[in-house]
Amino acid sequence: MKKEVKKDLEKIKKNKFIQEFKEFIAKGNVVDLAVGVIIGGAFGKIVTSIVSDLLMPVIGVIIGGHDFTALKITFGNANIMIGNFIQNVIDFLIIAVCIFVIVKIINRIMPKKEEVKEEAPAKSEEVVLLEEIRDLLKENKKR
Repeated sequence: MKKEVKKDLEKIKKNKFIQEFKEFIAKGNVVDLAVGVIIGGAFGKIVTSIVSDLLMPVIGVIIGGHDFTALKITFGNANIMIGNFIQNVIDFLIIAVCIFVIVKIINRIMPKKEEVKEEAPAKSEEVVLLEEIRDLLKENKKR
């Protein structure tokens, strides 16, 4: 009997889990997140191309005509690719600035949601009377 009850409880838990998962997937936030990830990946590729194909060659000319990504520090047998690291930092900074600007623009365009203040329901006469009695009893205890 106990085994059957345990199995039934497990089925209920699984069904509840599946139902909650379906509700989670059906929410718009998950779809928005997926779209954001896809667009973000594509945007990252564009920024990487701008940095590696446009900016870094110019910086390479400025520093003496060297390939910027070839800059390295040799430490024993290991090569520390400082040029690649700097290029990735520049990629990150450009993406961060672009996202910051986009968020600022969206915040200006989107109307601000006004907080809806929920008024407390009016207290019934009985509740008010009971509160007065409670307060009087508290006063009497203090004396």
